[in-house]
Amino acid sequence: MAMPNKKNLRRGAAKIIKEAKDVLRIEAEGILNLVDRLGPEFAEAVHWIYKTRGRVIVTGIGKSGIVGRKIVATLNSTGTKALFLHPVEALHGDLGMVSPDDIVLALSNSGETEELTAILPTLRSLGTRIIALTGNLQSTLGRSSDLVIDAGVDREACPLGLAPTASTTAMLALGDALGVVLLNRKKFRPEDFHRCHPGGVLGERLQVPIREIMRIGSSVPLVKEGTSVAAALEEMDVKELGATLVVSDSARLVGIVTDGDLRRGLYKYEAILRKPVEAIMSPNPKTVQADGSVADALGIMEDHEITVLPVASGQGEIQGILHLHDLLGKGHIRFEP
Repeated sequence: MAMPNKKNLRRGAAKIIKEAKDVLRIEAEGILNLVDRLGPEFAEAVHWIYKTRGRVIVTGIGKSGIVGRKIVATLNSTGTKALFLHPVEALHGDLGMVSPDDIVLALSNSGETEELTAILPTLRSLGTRIIALTGNLQSTLGRSSDLVIDAGVDREACPLGLAPTASTTAMLALGDALGVVLLNRKKFRPEDFHRCHPGGVLGERLQVPIREIMRIGSSVPLVKEGTSVAAALEEMDVKELGATLVVSDSARLVGIVTDGDLRRGLYKYEAILRKPVEAIMSPNPKTVQADGSVADALGIMEDHEITVLPVASGQGEIQGILHLHDLLGKGHIRFEP
């Protein structure tokens, strides 16, 4: 058998890459088109779920069911109680898990999935509110629901128009949007996330004591009161944290200088580099103690919108410093014995 030459291989590779890019463009367009169609019904759905005393019951079959399971996982991990109800199992007894306080999120692109539409009358008789995620607003599912969120796409990435591709991607994106908006409404914090994720890499990292990951010794950017801004800038450049701590003669923390402080100082002073560091520093910075956890530090950073956090004792003695990337396990963390 003749082996294909390099020219044909290159042509074949180019064709494959073009087809793959076409799929990505179609799916991306499907999501972007949802942006302009997202309306008050989405906000109402968020309000219902946020206020409910029950759970979110997500249901769907086939590819929509797989997307539904992912939405359930996202909701549960971000503080919204949810479970998946398979429509076929629901017809054989699992409808008993649904209560009037629950909210059903039903997924079907066509809105005419027989197994799904078969359980709608029972759900309605229970008094359970139904939110539909569908591409067909006038379908049986759409007409039987209390709220309908448009998840329609112009076309599938599948050239036959048969395999759900762009439509399931759009549903998945709407589910993520629902989860994130609810997370924000609930003011869900890193420590809350940890309670839902006691296992896994992220869960383990949130439990790690700050003393185990903080930068210490010569890795801590540090200048004394009275130091010039120029010298402070040099210390910031060497330590590469975008900030330096300022300490008193007795080595107590009195302030911090960040890139933001430098920018503001440039507007305020013409000869900024000759000014003492106290002229631009932020006094009494937020701190965390070494026996706290990564979750504690993340919470402080989130509340105060900062990325660098001094580690200090209750008396203001410098013990180390944290950068947001250290907490998330990124970059190169420099430890000293």
